[in-house]
Amino acid sequence: VVEAIRATGRRKIIISGLWTEVCIVLPVLSALGQGYEVYVVADASGGISPEAHEHAIQRMTGAGAVPVTWIQVLLELQRDWARTETYLPVMDIVKEHGGAYGLGVVYAQSVIGAHAAG
Repeated sequence: VVEAIRATGRRKIIISGLWTEVCIVLPVLSALGQGYEVYVVADASGGISPEAHEHAIQRMTGAGAVPVTWIQVLLELQRDWARTETYLPVMDIVKEHGGAYGLGVVYAQSVIGAHAAG
């Protein structure tokens, strides 16, 4: 995995894993130590307890990682609602899994029209 990341030439990494304190902390600290900008998708993993998860997030944040959520990552990758090739699939994901934001999109689409965005 390390070689594959290096081969991209990119300096930003988005990471999540099964257990925050087991699968994520060490790779994140290592990547930060190598000069990468690291974003940890905090709500796409969990710890053996809520406390373990939170302490792991605090450890990585203290070392320079940036905590984000899955919906932040999705919407930042979408970047622009004018990107029509991905707009509808992204909105489908948001409506199904985006909680209150997804409900807002459903409402906006029903009131404003089929292509109302967030």
